[in-house]
Amino acid sequence: MKPEIKTPLPGPKAAELIARDSKAMSPSFTRSYPFVMDQGRGCWVTDVDGNRFLDFTAGIAVVTTGHSHPKVVAAIKEQADLFLHMSGTDFYYSPEIELAERLEDKILPGTPAKVFFTNSGAEAIEGAMKLARYTSGRPSYIAFIGAFHGRTFGALSLTASKASQRRRFAPLLSQVFHAPFPTAARGVTTDQAIERIEELFTTVAPPESVAAVFVEPIQGEGGYLVPPDDFLPRLRELTSKHGILLVADEVQSGMGRTGHLLAVEHWGVEPDIVCLAKGIASGLPLGAFIARAEQMSWPPGSHGSTFGGNPLACAAGLATLDLLEDGLMENAARVGAQLQDGLREIASTHNEVTDVRGIGLMLALELKTSEQAARLVQSAFERGLLLLTAGTRAVRISPPLVLNPDEAATGLEIIASALADHSSAD
Repeated sequence: MKPEIKTPLPGPKAAELIARDSKAMSPSFTRSYPFVMDQGRGCWVTDVDGNRFLDFTAGIAVVTTGHSHPKVVAAIKEQADLFLHMSGTDFYYSPEIELAERLEDKILPGTPAKVFFTNSGAEAIEGAMKLARYTSGRPSYIAFIGAFHGRTFGALSLTASKASQRRRFAPLLSQVFHAPFPTAARGVTTDQAIERIEELFTTVAPPESVAAVFVEPIQGEGGYLVPPDDFLPRLRELTSKHGILLVADEVQSGMGRTGHLLAVEHWGVEPDIVCLAKGIASGLPLGAFIARAEQMSWPPGSHGSTFGGNPLACAAGLATLDLLEDGLMENAARVGAQLQDGLREIASTHNEVTDVRGIGLMLALELKTSEQAARLVQSAFERGLLLLTAGTRAVRISPPLVLNPDEAATGLEIIASALADHSSAD
């Protein structure tokens, strides 16, 4: 299968819907190009005018098992025939219990743990922030420059990705401090990051006041930035030394995207709390935070959620886990390596590409300027490939984990073609 563009973009039906959207919807959304979804299967999506695209976004790393995977759809339909909702805050139902048991077993293996289900990644972060304060009795948090943890007030206080996400929303939570995130792409070393945290300890954030350090094992919105191999182990050692909880935000990097269920597994680190969402239920709204049982010991009424752990979302989550364990994680590692090799080959012949990085199917192609990154995304769209930017000048590549080698090759061909056009135009 190949992309097929039948109309000018946007086509007439898409243009009409975009005009209606502009009148009815909040203008705060960041639409990169005029794609109007009609249907999708696997890694392929079709717009309302019948144009077919290869999707390298997965709905921002959400549709882990591809668009409308038949096993996920069947699980949702089966649950929908039974009941749609019965709040897990006040009642019990088996899909929620079963998914919690499986996550407890997989996320913190060998450690007694408990699960709280939410509707989104931001809610998972908010819950982890509350739990960290409750269990530690400490007021402060540390996060990293470039981090994206969500847009609600607590999560936004941790977020340090783009000024536009914070502008005119102050004051945010006090007692939140930031350190540089180490990555070769930005010339920041692990030593510099750890030294900055220790400087915070000796100046404005005494270690006995810090409840938790929040970290994305691979920064997502910040640009798909990968840390040096010694960073997370040294961060774990530092937090353990001071009795500080380590919270891994795996909202974008988790659920098999890097070839392991969690990205932290690449560095042999076990956090105290893990936050999940995006890929956990293949497109249904579900998030979770999983903590050691000794930490999640708050009493009834301390935290709750009407919709968190919705039975349809939990059914989708169970089917998603089945598929991940049945080969999709291995596929992410295998096809991700093919994609990364292909991107490096492209970079070797295009001097506007300054970096290729990532693990598994969480990859980025960085260009010299943000304008070049935006042009690549637009040009790829016109050729039938959906991409998104990340950070200041990177293009993220986060396709569904069902991506096969032929589809990866097609995506690489389009990226190379789009870059070649830019080179000739420049």
